[in-house]
Amino acid sequence: MKIENLLNLERYPLQDKDDPQRQALIDQCKADLANQLYCVIPEIVVTKALDAMSSEARHLKSMSNHNNSLRNCYLHRQTDTSFPEDHPRNLQDRSSVRMIAYDQVPSESPLKSFYQSDLVRELVAEIVNEGELFNNEDPYQPANYVCYEDGDESSWHFDSDNSFTMTLMIQPADSGGNFEMSPNTRSLPEQNYENVSDVLNGRSIDTIVSVGREPGALCIFKGSDSLHRVTPVQGDKLRIMGVFVYEFSAGVQGDPEVNSTIYGPRVG
Repeated sequence: MKIENLLNLERYPLQDKDDPQRQALIDQCKADLANQLYCVIPEIVVTKALDAMSSEARHLKSMSNHNNSLRNCYLHRQTDTSFPEDHPRNLQDRSSVRMIAYDQVPSESPLKSFYQSDLVRELVAEIVNEGELFNNEDPYQPANYVCYEDGDESSWHFDSDNSFTMTLMIQPADSGGNFEMSPNTRSLPEQNYENVSDVLNGRSIDTIVSVGREPGALCIFKGSDSLHRVTPVQGDKLRIMGVFVYEFSAGVQGDPEVNSTIYGPRVG
């Protein structure tokens, strides 16, 4: 799919770097990211492209790896006996998602067209304001479909080392599947275990924000500093997300052990 048929260039003139609408979008997103640790760009992908993505994800779902396990908020499945039993590093919760890896997605996929677009990458680079961005070179990680069936959820967690995370809402669930986050739960290198514990144990409800995600909305957020989760999905309609990974240097690939955990035994 050609990028001009995928992006909402009528609303967002991304192809013209001198257009004041483009600069206004970047300025607003930069301010939101600084003030609330997330920003949302509504309807950046047109309906026809979203329909193609959701159809493709449903077709590929039988190939997905079902991650269904207990984990702590640091994405570890093992407990740590050097900490007390009620410590955040030993509090585990269920996560259940279905991952469709980059190598399983056809080369002509609209998901890959979106990810590989210079217009998208350059826009995101200007928003996060940390220098030039490059495509991830891992066979599995660069752009994924993430599907949630009835009962699936993603428990509270931090994204490990990512400076930012970007996700595209392709298809929401019938009910549930809300994206929630507690901004600035920690401030690395400070782990702020007391704050983390309060969120995990429901004592910091006032810090939690629900980020609205309509179809076609791109969300960029600071997932390494802010606990976030997806609440349980309800109903027969799949919740389908696109998840994308850009890098600050060329040639970056992922950890094989992490890939095996995320994408299943076939990649080990």
